Order: sequence, then C-alpha cells, then structure tokens
Amino acid sequence: MIQKFDAIIIGTGQAGKPLAQRLAAEGWQVAIIEKEFVGGTCINNGCTPTKAMVSSAKMAFQARRSNEYGINTNNIIVNLAAVVERKDTIIKNARKSIEKGFANSQNIQLIYGKATFSENKTLTIELSSGGTQTITATYIFINTGARPSIPDTPGLSTIPFLTSTSIMKLDKVPEHLVIIGGSYIALEFGQMFARFGSKVTILERSDRILQKEDDDISEEISKILRQEGIEILTGTTVKSVALLADQAISITVSTSAKEETIIASQLLIATGRMPNTDELNLEKTGVQIDEKGYIKTNSKLETNIAHIYALGDVKPGPAFTHVSYNDFVIVATNLLENGNMTIDKRQIPYCVFIDPEFARVGLNENEAKRAGLNYQVFKLPMNYVARAIEAGETKGFMKAIVDMDTKEILGVSILGFGGGEIMSLLQMCMLGGITVDLLKSQIFAHPTYAEAVNNLFMKISK
Repeated sequence: MIQKFDAIIIGTGQAGKPLAQRLAAEGWQVAIIEKEFVGGTCINNGCTPTKAMVSSAKMAFQARRSNEYGINTNNIIVNLAAVVERKDTIIKNARKSIEKGFANSQNIQLIYGKATFSENKTLTIELSSGGTQTITATYIFINTGARPSIPDTPGLSTIPFLTSTSIMKLDKVPEHLVIIGGSYIALEFGQMFARFGSKVTILERSDRILQKEDDDISEEISKILRQEGIEILTGTTVKSVALLADQAISITVSTSAKEETIIASQLLIATGRMPNTDELNLEKTGVQIDEKGYIKTNSKLETNIAHIYALGDVKPGPAFTHVSYNDFVIVATNLLENGNMTIDKRQIPYCVFIDPEFARVGLNENEAKRAGLNYQVFKLPMNYVARAIEAGETKGFMKAIVDMDTKEILGVSILGFGGGEIMSLLQMCMLGGITVDLLKSQIFAHPTYAEAVNNLFMKISK
C-alpha cells in the first residue's frame, strides 16, 4: 500500500527541517525521511561538533599563553576523550530538540530509513526498524547533503585514513597528523589538533593554501599557522600511501624539486566533498545531475522535473549551513506566499573558524581586478585596533574592496578575532548601500572591534 503525502522531504538538514515545519504549519501533510541522525551535516558532522572542539582547542591554547596576561598556569593536559564526550553531548541535545519539534507537529511524519526513487514521485524506504515503506507526494524536496570526497590515491584503500567525520571520534591525540588538502576543513582541523598536542603537517597540491582567497590572506594565515608549529608543504603531490608494520602510515610525496616520504601516525583526507545522490536512483525520476553528481536546479531551486526541488549541499554552489537555510526561505516564500525569490545575486558570507577567524562576503581583490572595476583596497592591521591590543588578539587584518564611483563596499575579508561579527556588520552596510564616506564619520562605542570601521576607511591601501 502506497501512502500519499502533500510533500516528501528527503533529509533533515538545515533546509529540510524548517521547511517541514513551515509546510506542516500551513496544513500540508509532510513526510520527512532521515537515513541516520536528524540535523544533517551541520548538527552531526559539521558546524556544531567542529566548533565545540575548536572551542576546546582554543581553551588549551589560551591556557598555554596565560603568562602573557599575568596568569600562571602549569601542567596543561588535553583529555581528548573528554573533549569528544562534551562534543557528543552537545550533538545529542540538538538531536533531541529536533526530534521533539517533529513529534509536536500533527502534520509531520518522521521516517528513519534509506530512501530511493522507485518511480517519478514515489519513494521506497528501507526502514531502519526493518521492512520497507512506499510513499508518494505531489511535491518532493531533496535535501540529502554531501559527504567527504576520497581521492583515488594508490594505497589509500588499504589504510585506516580519517575523514572530517571520523577524526572527531578519536579518543587519543595523534602523535603526527598529516592532512591532505589545504582549504577550510584542513586548516580548522590542523590548528585544532596542533593545539591538542599533535605534530601537524598539511600537504597542499597548489602553490598556496586557500586558493579562492587573495594572496595576502593566504600568506597571513600560513604565517599564523606556522607560528603555532604547523608544517605547510605547498606545491606537493601525494603519489602513494602505505601501512607500515607498526601501523604508522608512509606517505610518498613529490614536489618540483624532489620526492620524499613522510611518516604519519594518522592521515586525514580533506580534499573536498561530494553530493549524496548516488543512492537515490534518480534515473527513475528524470532529474538531471551534473558531471560531479550535483542536482541541477534553476534559480528558484526547481529541478527539471515539476515539483521536485533540490536544497542545500546536494546542489552546486557554496556548501554552507546558512546557504541551506536560505534555500528553505526561498522555497517557502515562493510556494506559500506567492513570492518570486531566487538565488540570483544573493550575498554568500562565510567564516573559517581558525583562530583568529577568517570571514568574507562579496568580492575580494582578485575578483574586483578581473572584473575591471574602479576599486580601491582599504586595509587595517588588527594591531591598530585598541580592543585587539587590550585583549592580546592582534593577529591579522581587515580588508575592504570599495567601488570608487559609488563609494559603496563591494566586499570584505576579515582575518582577526571576532572576524565573523565584523564581517556581518559590514555586510549589513553592503545590503543597505551605506557608503564608506558615511561610515568613517560615524560614532561607534569604544573600545569595540566595530569602531575600527572608522580607521579602516580612513586610508587607502597602497
């Protein structure tokens, strides 16, 4: 017997959960399917657990440098098992809250199991409790997210490598953690485990880390990480890996100058992510995917099949929690409020939670240059900010790209303590069309990081 709903949502991530609740509140009968744990990547393997562990690493780092503040601490011990237990408790509480929210809605049926399309608008679910269930609906929303992508490196399938998910289950600090990849995930885990006490080596194939960012950002972050003892090897290709008799991992790498072997106790693969579309049996629907497996959509997040949508990381584009949530806003507004929202020209802010934070929204200098815009760079070192000096957090700088025809901000890149908050302040200025001439003459409370906006726009960077 096939059970019919108004809407089926596959995945309980940051687009699926609020969409189910919003549709249910409007009287829709909604089935939401979850393969394992509610909450999606953000709650289970992404934002929540990593930031919990980053906070523990920050605490260890601050304790070691407490003498700078006139506080004497001794015998700093990192109990990784306790760190992981704290992280797991936070995750479990978040899951319970989500499940309670679903249970309290009369119009939502939460189904645990693996969903695959058996026909165009029909799904067969292998239930986690056993057996199968077949359901259908007029509207279907695919919110199945993404998972770590594993490169085809010789020998990799024969060793117990780590991913961004499994590394957060370790109960002992690795002696030597080698990370393949030099982007956001690699840097967060690299600094985290260096602060826990690991020797950390980052292997990046390109000539610098963070290829999407400006050169000065990449260089400054590299300097900060190296000051903490992290080894960063750029222009480095991993040729093969092998498991040694003592369970250590041998990694053969090559550069333009030489080939060498690195011995690691643990190996983390941080080379990107891939969409969870391979088990959906999408050929039964006719829904189109691109060459990487991402579901193609139009600007309103509709697939090529009527009333089937793709939300969050399963579609092309930046894979951020706040993007997924905005996908929900767009779809809900258009379906329930007769709106006409699209993903076109939406600002995509993001943060990298290294310490100090790196945050960015809008154009960077490289992009402004390629676009041929009449722009100027405004830049302020964090050691010029009074609050940063007082807090002992003077690493990094603020950087803004300004359209000199309109005096409006085109983009900002903030590397500094509280970078995400400063970036968000300037993003609101961008949304409101506030000019730098107005900003630099306003009064901001002292001493705050925000008041640095005055000085940031006083002097054009040479």
